[in-house]
Parts: sequence; C-alpha cells; structure tokens
Amino acid sequence: MTGSSMENDEAKPLGRWSVLAYGVGHVLNDITSTYWYTYLLLYLTSIGMPPKQVAALAITGQFTDATMTIIAGELIDRFGHFKIWHAVGTVLVSVAFSSFYWGVCVPCKIIGIDTPLVQMIGYYMFNILFSGGWSCTQVSHMAMVNGITLDQTSRVACVSCRNAFTMVASLIVYGIGFFIFNSSVKQVEIKEQYHLLATITVLIGCCFVIIFHLGTKEPRVKQVCHKTIPRGSSWKRWLKNGLYYRVASIYVLTRVVTNISQVFLALYVVSDLHMSQSSKALVPAIIYLCSFIASVMLQELEWSSYRLKAIFSVGGLLWLFCGAVVLSLPMNMNVFMYILSIVIGIANAFMMITSVGMESELVDKEVEGSAFVYGSLGFAEKVLCGIMLYILESYESVTPASCNPAYPCFTVTRFSLGFIPGVAALAGVVVTCFTKFRTSHLEPLAETLLA
Repeated sequence: MTGSSMENDEAKPLGRWSVLAYGVGHVLNDITSTYWYTYLLLYLTSIGMPPKQVAALAITGQFTDATMTIIAGELIDRFGHFKIWHAVGTVLVSVAFSSFYWGVCVPCKIIGIDTPLVQMIGYYMFNILFSGGWSCTQVSHMAMVNGITLDQTSRVACVSCRNAFTMVASLIVYGIGFFIFNSSVKQVEIKEQYHLLATITVLIGCCFVIIFHLGTKEPRVKQVCHKTIPRGSSWKRWLKNGLYYRVASIYVLTRVVTNISQVFLALYVVSDLHMSQSSKALVPAIIYLCSFIASVMLQELEWSSYRLKAIFSVGGLLWLFCGAVVLSLPMNMNVFMYILSIVIGIANAFMMITSVGMESELVDKEVEGSAFVYGSLGFAEKVLCGIMLYILESYESVTPASCNPAYPCFTVTRFSLGFIPGVAALAGVVVTCFTKFRTSHLEPLAETLLA
C-alpha cells in the first residue's frame, strides 16, 4: 500500500467500534485517579498516618505526575510506539496502585527493617511509580488520536467517547465503594475494605485496557507527519506557535474548573449547605451521570472549529452561572444543589470534550510532536492545580462556620467551588473568542455511535 493510499485510508471517518475501542483506553487511569483523589486522605489517616504526611505525599505525587508528563511526551515523540508506552504505563499503574493500597512495603523486605520511616519510603516509591505510569498512559492515549484518524469529527468523537468513559469509571468506583462501605461487607476491617475496593476496580480497569489494545491499531506516524521537519525540532516549533499558547490556556483553565470543583464539592455540600452525608456521593454521581449523557450526545454531532468554540463557550457560561449560584446559595435552599449538579455535569462535559478537541485541532496532521503538546499542557495544568489546591487548602477551616440558614456566608470552601471555577471558565471563554483554527469544515461520522 502506498503512502498516499494509507493517508487516504486514515482520512476516512471512524466506525463505531473503533471509536469505542479508543474511548475505553483510559478507563484504568480514570478509575485509579478517582479512587486516589477521593479516598487517599481517608485511607492513609485511617491507618494512622498524620495528615501533614498525607499532604506531603499527595503533593509529591502531583509534581511527579507533572514532571513525568513532560518526560513521557518527549520520549513518545522521540521513539513512537504509542501502544507500547500505553502498555508499560498500564503495568506500572496496576502494580504500584494495588501495592500502595495493600500496604506492601518493599523496602522493609529488602533491608529487613519494618519502621514507620521505611514504610513511608515504600509509600513514596509506589507513589512515584504510579504517577509515572499514569503519565505514560495518559500522554500516549491522548496523543495517538491524531494518528488513528485525520478526520476531525472522528477525533472529537474519540475524545467524547473517552470523556464518557471517564464518567463511567467514576461511577464504577463510587458504586462499588458504596456497596462495600454500606453493605454487610462493612463488618470487615476498614483497611480491608479499601484493599478490596482497590483490587476490584483495578481488575475492571485492566479489562477495559485489553479491549483497547485489541480494538486499536498502532498509528502510522510516518504516513501522517511532515517528513521535511526534523524530529528533534518539533517542540521548538510548537513553542513558536501562538495558537499553541491560546489552546494551552483554554485547556489549563478547563482543568482548573473541573479539578478545583471536584476537590471542594463534597466539603461544600456537607459543611456549607449542611446536607446529609449521603449527598457526598449522590451529588457527584448526578454530575458524572449528566456528563456521561452529554458526552454521548455530543458524539453524534458533526464537528468544526467553530462548533468546538461555540460549545466550549456555552459550557463556560454555564459554569459561570453555577459559580454565581454556589456563592449565593443559602443553607435553607440546599435542595437546589441537586438541580445545580445537573447543570455542572453538562458544563463539565461541554468544556472538557471541546478543550481536548481543540488540542487535537491544534495538532491536526502533525502527529510527530503531538505527545509534546499533550504532555506539556498536562504538565502546566497539574502544576497550576497543585499550587492552587495547596494554597486554598492551607486556609481551609477545620470547623464549619456558623451561619444564618437564610443567608450565604463566606467560607474558603464556597469561594473555592464558586469563584475560582467561575472566573476560570469566563477566562477560557474570552480566550476562545480570540482563537482561530486552520480548518472550519463539517465532517460526518461513518456510523452513528448509538445503536
């Protein structure tokens, strides 16, 4: 097959199975990420680790993840083989994550000493391995979409499918966790509950990884990249491209919206609105479910750069509205949080899918160097979110503020959930209005994605 015929073949829209197979390739990462952010503090404090050490461990993981994102992007650009890097990352994530939550102390066994210090070294070791593997899987999976197909609508469909399964992964963790923590299994020791949850969720994630590797082909990078451009200069070209910085700003601001809101949502619901303890699971579940439905619906659209910008702007304005409601919602009207969670879920899906779609539109046919784009943007958002979370959480009050139920009162939690994401969403919309892409045509999918 000639190079031109292979390029024409990859320019064809993808079918439903190809989009689905790609979309499930990040489920293991999403499962472990949801588990990590939700239960890390609860698990480590339940086994006796001081909160300050837990915070230090979490920050180390965040910055390791950010650094390894850049390294993984450079290595993938230099050597290619997206699926091999994805498989290597999967193995590291599975082994390190399971060993972390099972409390396996490898240094203790190697040197024959079992002390709190050596155990802490073991946690840091698996934390670093987990973060490194997570980055390899994330960057390789995001970057390979531009090599799988040249069709813009199919690329956005792949991203939309990936985002939909991110919601599925979160619902899997919360659903299994709810059963383990609230059924007859709760007679088991608390540490064993976390062990069981980690084992089940990792096994489920690995099943999705198998589907991904069986259903996708290794991208033919050489057939879709510009051969006249030297391999080592790819990152320099991106840094000289003004569109790169605008898309980077949009993506990073989107991650600020989703990450900051995820961290402070449960605390806001319980501490500020004084809702029931079950709302800590119910409100996030509604958000993820609505995001999943919105993601599936977006897969059926025909996509252009104009539509990417329009739907992102709608999502950003919806989040601006949600931020204003969060800041002004009094305790005696907390039932409206369930309605607001529907809007937040839709806004999250709109912003995430279109921001990653803009990354794909930025890369376009320049697959060589695509891992640098996804890796560098991942690095930026992880560092920024890590710093912001550290600052916001350092001012967090331990005891809930006493407020008049009829009026909202200012708290760091309310400010973090309402003001920060709202402003970030508005800034993203402004940047989007001044962003112009190279292409603007509409292209349909080969098949509908819904049976």
